[in-house]
Amino acid sequence: MTTDDAEPVITVLIADDEELTRTGLRALLSAKPDLEVVGEAADGADVLGMAERLRPDVVLMDVRMPRLDGIEATRLLRSALSDPPKVVVITTFENDEYVYDALRAGASGFIRKSAPSRQIAHAIRLVATGDSVLFPEAVRRLAAGRTAPAGGAPGLTVREREVLRLMAQGRSNQEAAAELRVSLETVKTHVGNVLAKLGAGNRTQAVVLAYEGGLVGLASDPP
Repeated sequence: MTTDDAEPVITVLIADDEELTRTGLRALLSAKPDLEVVGEAADGADVLGMAERLRPDVVLMDVRMPRLDGIEATRLLRSALSDPPKVVVITTFENDEYVYDALRAGASGFIRKSAPSRQIAHAIRLVATGDSVLFPEAVRRLAAGRTAPAGGAPGLTVREREVLRLMAQGRSNQEAAAELRVSLETVKTHVGNVLAKLGAGNRTQAVVLAYEGGLVGLASDPP
């Protein structure tokens, strides 16, 4: 589906057990011409079936739901579907441990429920294009208690480590290309190599694994 000016419309599935929250998010997102809410799931247990049927580009996923939480729903999407939708966790508290577990499970980022509609819409647009929604300070705090002893980079080149460091700082591919003075395509190649070597499904998961493995310093890397 496209808008009148032929720009693609991003389809969204909202998963939250609170009807008022779902209604509010639908109203906010429906006001954006490039976003279309194609369904609402009242529990994580409903997400897979709805995703298979509706094929959304992005799932806006609450983490705390009664039957199946957003963490397990994210894992299920990634394991059951060959081309799963991107997941943006929507949370009340950014330091919620559930958020970290959802990121580790493969969510592309998170946003607070209290964020302005333009920020929520921007987060959806970012992950739909393969980017991530990272809040470096929050991710560092969440990762601090989960880190394992540093085991060395799993075959990462010097440049790949530089790209990983910039990813952990929340830099986009374009920003990384400008800082490293290389082409955007070169950065994308390095990002792909980093994901493959870390066994990560996306940029956010790569950063989480990098913190846990000691590949990115929790204290020394600036936000």
